[in-house]
Amino acid sequence: MYAIFKREFLSYFRSPVGYVAISIFSFLSGFIFYTQFRSGVVNIGSEVISLRSFFAVIVPIITMGLLADDKKRGTDILYYTTPVSLFNVVVGKVLASFALFAIMFINVIIHIIVTLSCGGVFGVGAFGTIIVFFLMAFMFISMGLFASAITDNQIVSAIVAFIIILITQLISTIGDYIGTAVYTLSTTIGINTESASSMQDSVKNAIAWFDPFVKTQDFRLGVFSVSALFFLVSVGVLFLYLTYRVLDKKRWSQA
Repeated sequence: MYAIFKREFLSYFRSPVGYVAISIFSFLSGFIFYTQFRSGVVNIGSEVISLRSFFAVIVPIITMGLLADDKKRGTDILYYTTPVSLFNVVVGKVLASFALFAIMFINVIIHIIVTLSCGGVFGVGAFGTIIVFFLMAFMFISMGLFASAITDNQIVSAIVAFIIILITQLISTIGDYIGTAVYTLSTTIGINTESASSMQDSVKNAIAWFDPFVKTQDFRLGVFSVSALFFLVSVGVLFLYLTYRVLDKKRWSQA
């Protein structure tokens, strides 16, 4: 596992990928912090929440080549013809991407230090948003790794990861549209407005249950929920398992 982790982590800095990801993240976090600092109201929690909106851009960049590049170069055959554990391959690659995220987050840590040195406050709400940030990063990186496992083209991998992550970020919005459609259809076929409205709310709430942003929105207020954290970890592990199954299927096809 360590060998996989080391290889993938160092590869970020042997190519422009790592530098591009760090540059984008640093620019975004720096711009948000500067805007807040200039207004005289700095909120680290709000900065971190704003940065979560850009997962759909940053994650595909750092995950698109994790497995797709190996397929393109043919080096993935080593995973299937040697006694290496596919579990170690999957976990090693995820940890490498996660470590890059940790390095990018140093920029936010600097902002925290500046805020505290200027007499600002770093409250429990900001701490909660940071916990959610890293668990969401794990979840979305797992999604990106899965996208990279199903194709040998990095661009396709990035597009698939972008779509999956974007849909995840827009679950509540999608739920609103579906709920409205259910209400319209219900009233059209003769169902009374009260029942149609109830059906609309039920559909919206059912879909919103899968929204990680809704589940963790109270963390910024300092209200922690173990079930929300468990949800993020579970979804991440699910996509790691799917990635493992894709690789395992390929291994048996090589036999």
